[in-house]
Amino acid sequence: MKNFRAFLRLIRPEHWLKNLFIFLPAFFNGSILIPGISISLLISFISFSLIASSVYIFNDYCDIDNDRLHPEKKKRPLAANEISKNIAFAGMIIFLFSGLILAFLQNIVLLWIALSYLIINIAYTLRLKNIAILDVNIIAIGFIIRILFGGITSNVIISKWLWIITYLLALILAFGKRRTELSICLNSGEQTRKSITGYSLEFINNSIVFMVAVLVVSYIMYSISPEVTLRLNSEHIYLTSFFVVLGMLRFLQQTMVFNNTGSPSNLLVKDRFIQLILVGWTLMFVYFIYFPKLSF
Repeated sequence: MKNFRAFLRLIRPEHWLKNLFIFLPAFFNGSILIPGISISLLISFISFSLIASSVYIFNDYCDIDNDRLHPEKKKRPLAANEISKNIAFAGMIIFLFSGLILAFLQNIVLLWIALSYLIINIAYTLRLKNIAILDVNIIAIGFIIRILFGGITSNVIISKWLWIITYLLALILAFGKRRTELSICLNSGEQTRKSITGYSLEFINNSIVFMVAVLVVSYIMYSISPEVTLRLNSEHIYLTSFFVVLGMLRFLQQTMVFNNTGSPSNLLVKDRFIQLILVGWTLMFVYFIYFPKLSF
């Protein structure tokens, strides 16, 4: 039982929340409730989650020594010797091939996208994560790949607005994570990540504020664009901007006041305020997209 719990922590199922981006293209297209598409999306979600977990295992496997210097990461199963390297390696191989097989069975294009994600993350773990700015951009590319994975699965052409907003949001989350890591390094005096020398609190703070501003403006432009209002048959999409502004303010508060954005997935699981914002934003879009006759 103890090893099982350690293995669960190793594969980080709470990080599978990031893979919900796979559902966004179909959700905004209004086709997510079509049985064939919803089943395909669920399979793609499982496929990508398995592949992502294999990447997490690979990352922990390669970073055991560095993780032991980190006040939080030293508690990870491999760094804490709670699980053997052999079990971790076997789990990585099983998860990886299971995810790739599921992708292949759905669509050969999905297999190539999954392999691209895998190659990018291997390069990130072995080298690219040590290069400041490039490291956070690779994290953002991972979210772009999730959107592409969902678009191919549901046969939906992805809007340019979704590309832009997803990229900006992912960068904001990545910079929030780096800010927490930098704060830990400054407090402990230990350099737990090589790329951290390329950052300062002032630079990260300014970058986050800058990208939050661009994201909010981009979202408002999206919500009032003729393309969107015509497709959704509503001129009131801009009302959803309220939740976006509120969500970004909450993120800034968690980042700069509470220094609590080291793990965006954990923040989403624990922060009731952000959860309520997401529920309100989602319900408003459900209202506009799936109940058009009731929309005002």
